[in-house]
Amino acid sequence: MGVRQATRVGTTFVSMRNRNYRLYFVGQLASQAGNWMQTVAQSFLVLELTDSSTQLGLTVAARYLPIFLIGPWGGLAADRFDKRAILTATQSAASILALIFALLVVTHSTPLWAIYLLATALGLLNVVDVPARQSFISELVPPGELGNAVTLNSITINAARLFGAALGGLVASVLGLAVCFGLNSVSYLVVLVTLLWMDRSQITVSRRAPRERGQIRSGFRYVRETQELLVPLIMVAAVGALAWEFQVTLPLVAKETFGGGAGLYGTMMAVMSAGAVVGGLVTASRPTGRARSLAVAAVGWGIALTAAALAPNLAVEFVALLFVGYGSITFNALGRTALQLGARADMRGRVMALWMTAWAGTTPIGGPVVGWIGEVAGARFSLLAGGVPTIAVGLLCYPALTRIDARRHGSIDSDRHPRLNLSLRRRSEEE
Repeated sequence: MGVRQATRVGTTFVSMRNRNYRLYFVGQLASQAGNWMQTVAQSFLVLELTDSSTQLGLTVAARYLPIFLIGPWGGLAADRFDKRAILTATQSAASILALIFALLVVTHSTPLWAIYLLATALGLLNVVDVPARQSFISELVPPGELGNAVTLNSITINAARLFGAALGGLVASVLGLAVCFGLNSVSYLVVLVTLLWMDRSQITVSRRAPRERGQIRSGFRYVRETQELLVPLIMVAAVGALAWEFQVTLPLVAKETFGGGAGLYGTMMAVMSAGAVVGGLVTASRPTGRARSLAVAAVGWGIALTAAALAPNLAVEFVALLFVGYGSITFNALGRTALQLGARADMRGRVMALWMTAWAGTTPIGGPVVGWIGEVAGARFSLLAGGVPTIAVGLLCYPALTRIDARRHGSIDSDRHPRLNLSLRRRSEEE
């Protein structure tokens, strides 16, 4: 291996030299794999009970409705309280919910209303869990390694989807849906163990936000007045509402377009996740780039989604899904890294809560819409409904992101020192 290649590999995994982050990484890998097993099982449970893509979209929406309604309050909690304690509580509760799911399925007493109720309960936990989990990363690594850690965390999620979705489809086909829910319940225990093993003396606790009136409004105002945060959040909201609805679109494509079931759905998710892992590794190996890279990623992802919608056979579909995965992780990682690096420490929880609301909280709108489109026009159009708008968002926001790059270039050469530029600006704001 040459020196340059060795340096590139070292840069890709630089944040993994921190023991606490390695533990966090392992815990998230296990938990997210279990979560995707449950996602596969829940999707096909709803289709078995109702044979309705609209109901599938509504079930997914129920999980994300709490994020849409009260997401910013979860971010405020992450800014006020100990993030490790929050995660211990939320992961324990999520394990109990997955166990309840398993018991209902194994006893054949699973009314649709119970699925809605449990999905909503999981959404309520995610209101607090997601911003705490995202902002906790900044307490586990030095500021200069934060962008790399965020990208590797995105790889964790997609690697988990790779194994979790494929294993979920296999387990659902061979052992039944209840086993998927049971294994997810067990996976949360891995997170609890890794949190317990962390060296608390090596956790750099962020400055806590004091208890004051109007803190939610101040978070919105802070983002509105900071273009480096506002433009990416607008893009994430627009794209997340229609493009990031794979829990609805891929089961429809697997079942209606290609005549498959849970096994094919799991394979499609695994193929897409393989592309996402490659995209994440490529993104992690590169220094924090220009803001307009987010627009380029949106256009590329939209083209891949459109190709997947128009694929004439399963072989072409798999190839297109590789690029869908690559584009999704690149867009996601660039957006989250921009927000993490651009936000002040005492605002990071609220900013990441807004990211969560924009990315996942729009599902109560996008999920039913995409499901309805799939039911009325066909499964392929459910993917097309995400691809075309994603291309449009990238093209429309490219000029604004280019202006942000120009402003950054005015103080420090962003081509040569992009991380230093963002790190110095963030440090100055915190002081």
